[in-house]
Amino acid sequence: MKNYLNFETDIKDLESELEKLKDPFNQSGLSEVDTQKISQTQDELDKKLSSIYSNLDPWQTTQVARHEDRPKSKFFIENLFDDFIPLSGDRNYGEDKSVLAGFAKFDGQSVLVIGQEKGDDLESRIKRNFGMMRPEGYRKTIRLMELADKFNIPIISFIDTPGAYPGVGAEERGQAEAIAKSIECCMKLKVPTLAIIIGEGGSGGAIALASSSKVLMLENAIYSVISPEGCATILWRDPKKMLDAAKAMKLSAKDLLELNIIDEIISEPTGGAHRDKNLILQNIKDSLRKNIENFKTMSSEEIFNERKNKFLRIGRNKGFMNNLDDLSSLKIPERNLSYMFRSKKFLIPIIGLVLISVILLISYL
Repeated sequence: MKNYLNFETDIKDLESELEKLKDPFNQSGLSEVDTQKISQTQDELDKKLSSIYSNLDPWQTTQVARHEDRPKSKFFIENLFDDFIPLSGDRNYGEDKSVLAGFAKFDGQSVLVIGQEKGDDLESRIKRNFGMMRPEGYRKTIRLMELADKFNIPIISFIDTPGAYPGVGAEERGQAEAIAKSIECCMKLKVPTLAIIIGEGGSGGAIALASSSKVLMLENAIYSVISPEGCATILWRDPKKMLDAAKAMKLSAKDLLELNIIDEIISEPTGGAHRDKNLILQNIKDSLRKNIENFKTMSSEEIFNERKNKFLRIGRNKGFMNNLDDLSSLKIPERNLSYMFRSKKFLIPIIGLVLISVILLISYL
């Protein structure tokens, strides 16, 4: 059974009509198939799909990115790679089933594959925690990324998560620290790292694995610091204003490429990746081949510096800095004691601490 979004009513009607036309049986028994009518309906369906999907607003793009039938990480891992060996556990707490990770072959070359997995049905979604990783998941990927770096193995990550899991247990086990450590690990690697946002790229849960040499994004995927509903609730106290929020957030692939947040858009079949899974597989495979090939002539230091400079340049094309070539100027100024004593920001708390210390000393004596 196909699942349709609320703006796909016309598409649903046309596809239903097409199925009836292709069925040689009706209530009266066997009937002739009207090939001409089928061809006309198919043309009409193709035009409708093209018309709708070439004019998606940001909220509709968000809905497509979350589509139930959209191919997930598990599908891509099974169909793009050979000899995948899944690896489990963070060697500290346990296993996180919301992320798949292991070594595999891509075009005969060893790679580390990481994929945030949402699941395809209710049972698998509960098992995978709807793609929301826990601290042990991030620590598992850190362990494997460091191993890949040691043996000079490229890393490919599939990003598809509404965000990191915000449960009490996850927070108690250091969720924020695990995400920060994962980002730090990604930035320190000296092997090529490719991140592909295939659905939702939600907040720090996505950035923890998407701090890569190249960030690729499917045409109808999204990448943002918060969900449109969450943003609307915070700004307007009304989650129904998600369209306004989605527009303001610039979460579509087109907007993010223009802002230099991502490096490449991978085209999808008309109507979304779920309508032609073979085509989206081929498009991703072509993009991976091209990008991996580009890194083969680069040294480990060049790979590291290119990634570092890429992220340092983000947000600095609006006049924030005059000279983008000299990134060595991006340093935190040293704060010496003379500066601290000249600044009221530091001087008042210091005086307060001294007075409290004197009072406590006098009372003790």
